[in-house]
Amino acid sequence: MTSTLQPRKDGSSNLATGDRPVSQRFRFDLNTLPTIAALVIFIGMIAYGEIAYGRILQANTISNLLINNAYLIVLAVGLTFVILTGGIDLSVGAIIAFSSVSGVMLANAGWDPYLVMVLMVLMGTAFGAVSGVLVQYFNVQPFIATLAMMFLGRGLASMLSTVPERLSDESPIRALATPIKIIDGEKVNDLVVTPGVMLAALVVLGGFFVLHRTRLGRTVYAIGGSEQSASLMGLPVPRTKLAIYIISGTLAGVAGVIYTARLGSAQNITGIGWELDAIAATVIGGTLLTGGAGFVLGSVVGALVLGLMNVLITRDGGIRPETTTIITGGILLVFVILQRFVIRQQR
Repeated sequence: MTSTLQPRKDGSSNLATGDRPVSQRFRFDLNTLPTIAALVIFIGMIAYGEIAYGRILQANTISNLLINNAYLIVLAVGLTFVILTGGIDLSVGAIIAFSSVSGVMLANAGWDPYLVMVLMVLMGTAFGAVSGVLVQYFNVQPFIATLAMMFLGRGLASMLSTVPERLSDESPIRALATPIKIIDGEKVNDLVVTPGVMLAALVVLGGFFVLHRTRLGRTVYAIGGSEQSASLMGLPVPRTKLAIYIISGTLAGVAGVIYTARLGSAQNITGIGWELDAIAATVIGGTLLTGGAGFVLGSVVGALVLGLMNVLITRDGGIRPETTTIITGGILLVFVILQRFVIRQQR
């Protein structure tokens, strides 16, 4: 007499985790392998820094790491949405340049600073919407569409100003960079955050919720797995692909607000290469370039790996700052090879 496994009322299988086929369990482990590797590298860098230079595991170092990389974390969250579908967004650095230059100029012209911050975010939204329309409705490759928007944003920023534009010291926009002491440590060893860091944390939590708890997030993963299959399943593919570029552009505008508040000035050359840093952080954090697998929290770890690498190079003093690019490229190459291994094992 044979027995069959009946599905549960919630639609899930009644197979226990230990009773699942080995291939399914191994596939889950493979999907999380790059993220775990990024976390191990981050912990290893902390351990190495503490042994070699000391004073890494202390509150002020953590504070500076978060404050200095809050904008990169926000960019990485936006790129996670795009890369999960197998796309790319090269316009985010130029969006920051255009939104920051125009925002500072509007604020100095007497515009309401809170309205200016909203407009800076909406500028990013507009760029993202154009990119999404080009990709989805004009069948332009994401690389070409966002590259065009990158040149457009950079050109508009240069038309506005070719010299640094300084934000007024009394501007409320600077309030986003106001230090907030969380832990009062000895001497200068305080745990400090800023409203900009809190805003970045909210973006991370929001991105995590959308990707893992909403239909939009499930559709993003489905498109990355197979866009054709997602369409056959009746999922809103066109609307979702448009939405992810809007999300990426909007978060680039948010990152522009955070960075402008911290620096207090803007320039047309701001953000050059930041799109590559955000892509690197996302890939190091475990998001597959082919799409379909990745995590927002992994992208945050990737951004912190890049930020901590800069801290260690600065502490060393004997390593040229230009070496950062070489090291970043080496780490990225390792993770791309690791991703190829994951994809090959899944197939």
